[in-house]
Parts: sequence; structure tokens; C-alpha cells
Amino acid sequence: MRRDFPADKQCGRVADTTSERQIYKLLLQKMEPSTLPRIQIRANYDEETIVVYQAYKPAIGEAALAAGHFVEPFSLNRMTWIKPSFLWMMERCGWGEKKDQEVVLGIRITRAGWEEALSNSVLSHPREGEYRDHNKWLEAKKKATAIVQWDPERDIFGNKLSWRSIQVGISKDIISSYAKDWIREITKFTVRPLIKDIRALIKAGKLTEAHELLPKEREYPVSEALAKRLAISRE
Repeated sequence: MRRDFPADKQCGRVADTTSERQIYKLLLQKMEPSTLPRIQIRANYDEETIVVYQAYKPAIGEAALAAGHFVEPFSLNRMTWIKPSFLWMMERCGWGEKKDQEVVLGIRITRAGWEEALSNSVLSHPREGEYRDHNKWLEAKKKATAIVQWDPERDIFGNKLSWRSIQVGISKDIISSYAKDWIREITKFTVRPLIKDIRALIKAGKLTEAHELLPKEREYPVSEALAKRLAISRE
């Protein structure tokens, strides 16, 4: 796991504030105790909804914002990937500066829809011993309406952390439900000062202040059956 905190290619060179770096390292250590499960869903959620992130080119993102849900030119005929980790999304879209990912959206969807997707999902890579042979997993993947992939979580520099972050591929079989029925609110993060403020603090070396501005994400509860399906750690 990297902890050298190099200059970030999107955020620019970080001010040389050794004490801030040390404090941030301690903050990460508190977030990453030895008892923290390596695989768990962490998200910003309430009793009825959960926030997931996506980044699009302006034509798609602006149309969704105007309508309050996804409309053309958003495609209902291809898989779309949603992620509840803000920092994973920032790494993926370059803080909204990568081509065709300039509009970063925070999409608040129903927990019922989110859990429907998870309950009918299959892992992107089969666990050892789960299927009798590879073809059985391919069959399960073909029937599934969602794909779950676990990727390393990121810190504010884009460095990989030891625990995993979930991303969920919504197939064309249920994408219409996601695009319209599940959505309760869409927020454009590249308009709000949040991303700009966080990046400015990182550049200034004010790492703990930057961390405080991040959307608050916590462990998302799942049933034992769903934990087993998703390979979520219980210890």
C-alpha cells in the first residue's frame, strides 16, 4: 500500500507540510484498523436512499440534471456502472477533468432499487470453489441483471488503500428502472464548490481539512444472504 503521498496528477503539487502529512497518515490509520473488513459496502445513505456517483460528458449529464432522471442521449441499451465511493469516483474521472467525464453526478436512488440490483447480481470474478466449472459462472453471469466488482478504495491522492470499494454494473434488463424509477435526486458536483474546495485544500497541504469536506460514508448494512452473494467480509 502506498503511503508516500506524491504530487497528484489531477490536484497538482501538494505543499510541503510534513506535519499535515503525518496527521493525515494517522487519520487513515484510524479509518483502517486491523479489524476493518477488507470487503464491505461503504456509502452515504439514509433510511430510504443511497448516493451513487457517475461522471458523464455534458450532453448526457446536463440532460439528466434538467429532467431529474436519465434521458437521451443516455443509453438504455448498454450496461452502466454506479459507485457509492466519492474518492473512487474522483480517481476514475480525474476530479471531473477527464474527457467525457466532466459532469460528475451524485445520484440519490432508493435503497430498494440498490438492493434489488445487488440481490440479482453476480461477481465479476468467481470465487474459488463457488462454481463447478467456469462455464457455470458464465451462465450465472449471463442471467444476472447486475455485475459486482470490488476495486481498491482510494485516498485523497488517488493512492490505493487496503480495503475494497464496490461498483455495480446495471444491465440493460433493469437500466430503465435505474434511470427513472429509482432516482430521487441528482446533484452536479462540478457546479457545487465541493470538488474545487477539496482540491484547493489538497494543493495547499491542508489534508485534514480536505478530508473533513468529503461526503460522509459509512458501512452499509446487508443481510447474511446478500453478504454471502457479494463476498462481503464479516470479520
